[in-house]
Amino acid sequence: MNLKKYITAEKKPLKGLLAVEWVVMAYLILTTLIVLFCYTDVVNPKAMLWGRARVIALTAALWAVYRMWPCRLTLSFRVFAQLALLSWWYPDTYEINRMFPNLDHLFASWEQSLFGCQPALLFSKTIPSHIFSELMDLGYASYYPMIVLVLLFYFFVRYEEFHRAAFVVLASFFLYYVIFIFVPVVGPTFYFNAVGVDQIAKGVFPDLGLYFNNHQECLPSPGDVNGVFYQLVESAKEAGERPTAAFPSSHVGCSTVLMLLALHTKKRWLVWLLLPLYVLLCFATVYIQAHYAIDAIAGFITAVVFYLVLMYVSKRLKI
Repeated sequence: MNLKKYITAEKKPLKGLLAVEWVVMAYLILTTLIVLFCYTDVVNPKAMLWGRARVIALTAALWAVYRMWPCRLTLSFRVFAQLALLSWWYPDTYEINRMFPNLDHLFASWEQSLFGCQPALLFSKTIPSHIFSELMDLGYASYYPMIVLVLLFYFFVRYEEFHRAAFVVLASFFLYYVIFIFVPVVGPTFYFNAVGVDQIAKGVFPDLGLYFNNHQECLPSPGDVNGVFYQLVESAKEAGERPTAAFPSSHVGCSTVLMLLALHTKKRWLVWLLLPLYVLLCFATVYIQAHYAIDAIAGFITAVVFYLVLMYVSKRLKI
């Protein structure tokens, strides 16, 4: 691998913001306007606005570094920094959608009507094997490594499409985040805990209104509590999980986008490497009670739409 080409100054460096940065700025402006408009209803408005100011400062600083040393390496810093901030933006959706009445009673009812049961409640009970549960947790824990793997492949192997791939991934995330803000669904792990598993088993789905504005308790994930991947998933939940972002499943959605990007490379080994993790992840979203089955289905459908639209847009914009 010729590492010199990654630090050699580009002949025609980009002057303005990257497409991924414009996506972040658009989302930042939208959510800032919501915070300002609902200032008295938002619980932590000053902290949210200060956080957005820091994102702008970081973006400007990385832009300045790139302008001083315009090469592939410094450009990658700009891209991966915005991707790293996704973990900060995710719980931020809760700070906004907690103002709106919870909709889980509707989604649990639709789930019951469609399947005649609650798959998130029965899946782990049907297959309680420790090995199976660890495989589910492995799949769920593979989410961010899959993102890194696909984008690193584009960076090192198909650099001419690296920015395009990053744009598709990042824009998909933020499209889901916009939905999460205006469709406040918390998912089984929070809703079942609040209502009571016995009530859910009886098909009782009460409307909790603004309950999750002040409650963030969730069920412990099913599985082997001593398992390595179980502990990884539980640690991630403790660090950043909030009662938000259940519909559609962004885990299913964004991992589907990653699979489509892998297929776009026409590298079979990459597709086959990701496929087992992808399948495990999709099933795991329901198994660990993070999502209703309809969330996972909606995640797949929206991902295909997002991918096609964003690939078209990126082509038109010559990203």
